[in-house]
Amino acid sequence: MSTTTYPLKRRAPLRPARVLLHVFLAGTALAWLAPLLWAVFSALRPYSETSARGYVSWPHTLNFDNFKNAFQQSDMVHYFGNTLVIAVPAVLLTLFLSSCVAFYVARFDFRVNLALLLVFTAGNLLPQQVIITPLYRLYLLTNLPGITASGKLYDSALGLVLIHVAFQSGFCAFVLSNYMRSLPHELTEAALVDGASVWRLYWQITLPLCKPAMAALATLLSIWIYNDFFWALVLISTGENMPITSALNNLSGQYFTDPNLVAAGALLTAIPTLVVYFVLQRQFVSGLTLGSNKG
Repeated sequence: MSTTTYPLKRRAPLRPARVLLHVFLAGTALAWLAPLLWAVFSALRPYSETSARGYVSWPHTLNFDNFKNAFQQSDMVHYFGNTLVIAVPAVLLTLFLSSCVAFYVARFDFRVNLALLLVFTAGNLLPQQVIITPLYRLYLLTNLPGITASGKLYDSALGLVLIHVAFQSGFCAFVLSNYMRSLPHELTEAALVDGASVWRLYWQITLPLCKPAMAALATLLSIWIYNDFFWALVLISTGENMPITSALNNLSGQYFTDPNLVAAGALLTAIPTLVVYFVLQRQFVSGLTLGSNKG
């Protein structure tokens, strides 16, 4: 009976360059996580202990009282609802309209294809602060009796939905058009030979193949629109209509602000974005890496 011996694999010696690389990556990761870890640490400590011992001190009491108080005092459930009313329609409308533009640009050959894509993409190059004054005046002059509670486009969820759709459609159209160009044209040609309409080409053939890209864009849009503070501050005046990012103002008093309580509220508002990312994580990563192995 013969036995076969296999040579043991030797580990490659650690080189100084590799050690420095790992030290650099670990330091970078720690630098990015430090503010989050500090916010968690502050949110778990009562402010009385922090004020007495200072922020840089060993904690003696760690509890979830700040999270409970922040959730109740800011009326977070109400503002979560306001944010859903804004974010969900804005994401769906942006994906639908931008995919229509991308389908036209990528699957049909016309002279205005490139110009049309440039027009949509150029909207993302315009700084938002430049159009505050004319847009604010336009919202005040646009009357929508019976459609919004305020009777105007100003101070309404519809106004925020429209501005998010307008500013995010260019980026989404650019990404989706590039992705649709990579799809084989034989699918479209075969469907046209079979008598498929343009709507069927878009809805039943092209769009199902764009699910990874759509999921990646849906993740990004959900995070961007959810975290928006600028447009809500400019276009909403009634406190009850504010989204969740503005609910943290309820935790700040006129003469005193508990930073530990605000830290707990900020962490609570970040939970939905983490949920969206983890639910769509696989599709998000696959959508970002599509085409990376193509020459």
